[in-house]
Amino acid sequence: MSGAPPWILEISRLLASAHRGRPSGMERVELAYARHVLGRPDGHFAGTDRRGRFGLIAREEVAALLDALPGGPAAVAPVLGRIHPAHRNLLAVAARPGAVFSIIAHHGLQRGRAIAALRRQGARFMPALHDLIPLEHPDTTRLLQRALTWLRLREVARQADGVLVFSQAVRGSLLAFLAARGAPPPPILVAGLGLDLPPWATPPPATAPYFLCVATVEKRKNHALLLDVWQGLGADAPRLVLVGRRSFGATKTLARLDAGQFRGVIEERGHCTDAELAGLLAGARALLLPTRAEGYGIPVAEALAAGVPVICSDIAVLRELGGAVPEYLAPDDVTGWGAMIGTYAAPDSAARAAQIARMADWRPGDWATHFAAVENFLAGIAERPHRP
Repeated sequence: MSGAPPWILEISRLLASAHRGRPSGMERVELAYARHVLGRPDGHFAGTDRRGRFGLIAREEVAALLDALPGGPAAVAPVLGRIHPAHRNLLAVAARPGAVFSIIAHHGLQRGRAIAALRRQGARFMPALHDLIPLEHPDTTRLLQRALTWLRLREVARQADGVLVFSQAVRGSLLAFLAARGAPPPPILVAGLGLDLPPWATPPPATAPYFLCVATVEKRKNHALLLDVWQGLGADAPRLVLVGRRSFGATKTLARLDAGQFRGVIEERGHCTDAELAGLLAGARALLLPTRAEGYGIPVAEALAAGVPVICSDIAVLRELGGAVPEYLAPDDVTGWGAMIGTYAAPDSAARAAQIARMADWRPGDWATHFAAVENFLAGIAERPHRP
């Protein structure tokens, strides 16, 4: 990486979420980027100050924060307090030859003036785009999230010198968005993500067969289908473990969970550590993901990497990730999901054995390959003039 251009990484979302335990998928990606940039000889960090500008964060503070994660508000507060006076320091870094500024987790991507201030100093702008779900599936997100997504995509169209995406499906969505507005596309890199779960794990003590769903409990993730399936399975239903915190738009689903109808059959876990999740995966009959939309599908990759079968929605991004391995079903096909889950619950399930056999040709992504592609892309952006 000798001679690599200066790379400034904005980490405000990581700072905001550091006290929450196991980060979300987007936050885990930003965390991987923070660790990578910290290991570069010319890596720098920025956060958002009280005036909405970007300010420099000392590398040693970021190193201490990463070592302390999850560190709680006490570990984050000193870092936040020192961003405000560091704006001029960041402008000086942005003026260095070949400097590139990146926002990985969407946080601050709507701050067009702050981004433009760094570009005026000479820095190229290379954001990451995880998905366009709030605009493509507006009924599953809040109005504020849709408005922010619009503003963020506007800045991508106006100012990005290059864009990182993590699936061909998101690349296609971005190109369609830009084409519909007559905006010329910037260079786009598609780079699959690495994984963070340990490669091996000890399953929990022997219990009755169970299935696992790893997803925030929100409308888009479609937990309602699983409750309908389990209701139809009746007294013979296997256990279902739900891992993920509660969120937007799942009021009816949460009311059904809280009513006690599924007590003793469905277990809800709002949070678990990486080691706990790896153990749950190791003992599961299959991972279930009836989601209506995804930008990538990290739980699918984690399950397949652990040798655990997957039953998931038949959507383009999950087919791109899982290939011929998982069982794909329409996210509204309650009957089909019920039949497939019943098949996989059997101790001698031929369908489950067949999926495990198909995994022999599936390979997970890794961070080394990912960042090699990103560094090459970044070097190309640093050498090109700004997009007009």
